[in-house]
Amino acid sequence: MKEEKKEEIITNKDNKKEKKEQKNKVKEESIKITKEEIEAMNKKITEAEEKVLRTKADLINYRKRKDEEVQRILKYSNEDLVLELLPILDNFERALSINEESKLAEGMKMVYTQLISVLNKFEVKEIESLNKKFNPTYHQAVITGHDDKFEEDIVLEVMQKGYLLKDKVIRPAMVKVNK
Repeated sequence: MKEEKKEEIITNKDNKKEKKEQKNKVKEESIKITKEEIEAMNKKITEAEEKVLRTKADLINYRKRKDEEVQRILKYSNEDLVLELLPILDNFERALSINEESKLAEGMKMVYTQLISVLNKFEVKEIESLNKKFNPTYHQAVITGHDDKFEEDIVLEVMQKGYLLKDKVIRPAMVKVNK
């Protein structure tokens, strides 16, 4: 019996060792699964963080574009009004070109001066064209002529003045160009 007990004790020890080994294997497997899950979660977290960063960048870019658009709209908000006033200004200049000295002419000069000062206040400026090199950005060639006194592509005559609103051409000057 002693031998049987010894065998039983040895068997129990072996069983315990086996059970312990099985538990260790199970723990290792669960640890492996856990490591894989952790890696998957870390990958998801990284992807989510990158998505948040991209979204933040998109939002910042949207705000910049919106602010630039609002600034542009505000900067040129008077453009339509100025375009309506320019023909009136042209007519004043034509009327004043008649050399008449009367109270009516004096009154028209005063109104013309006020109109020019208001336009200058809103940064409307005449495009200087006469005797300048032709520039298609600022000039519209309506007619060509030839004058030996000037080089080629020089503006000989301004048919209609051109104007800038701040830095934008709102009406190019209609000019006669030397060819």
